[in-house]
Amino acid sequence: MNDNFKAKAAQWDSPDKIAMTKKFLSEMLFNVNPMSSWKAMELGAGTGLVGLNVEPLVAKVVMVDTSESMLEVLKQKLHNEKKVEILHGEVFDYKKQDIDFVFSAMAFHHLTEVEKTLEHLATITKPGAWVVVGDLVAEDGSFHNFEPIPYCGFDTAVLSKQFVKSGFDVKMVKIYNVITRTVEEKTTNYEQFMLIAKRL
Repeated sequence: MNDNFKAKAAQWDSPDKIAMTKKFLSEMLFNVNPMSSWKAMELGAGTGLVGLNVEPLVAKVVMVDTSESMLEVLKQKLHNEKKVEILHGEVFDYKKQDIDFVFSAMAFHHLTEVEKTLEHLATITKPGAWVVVGDLVAEDGSFHNFEPIPYCGFDTAVLSKQFVKSGFDVKMVKIYNVITRTVEEKTTNYEQFMLIAKRL
């Protein structure tokens, strides 16, 4: 398993990333009220910028990431290890059907197979479970400096249909943030969407 974030992990928690995380958390928690009995899962947990803010609100968080170096940074930040389960690998490695709440911030575009992932999420979530995805609206590849990644953002209508096909009811899709970057005097706005769905 290649660790594509090995060189970035130590410096990942930048002010920009922290600010972006706060916007995602604020929007997510405005729309979903986690219960203290829930078992949650974060896809693409990284260094825990999102998940460690959800952990106090639920019974347990399973934090999934393919990058060992990012998870090493996360482990150094843990303050309640009993409430956090770290899974170094793919979400497909998780087999139990006991998840009440799945969330993922800016990680879906790194998934190699979105439809297969959604089908698996339907097998590990309880009926009525919430799934929240925050990611980029389809862009030209410049957000990642034209590096080869599986998805240059998403067409939210297509993604919504994939959720429905996999057994979810899409409750909300909205643009919740815009990232503005200027490179060589060219300014580009990248929209971030939030999709909230409920397992049927």
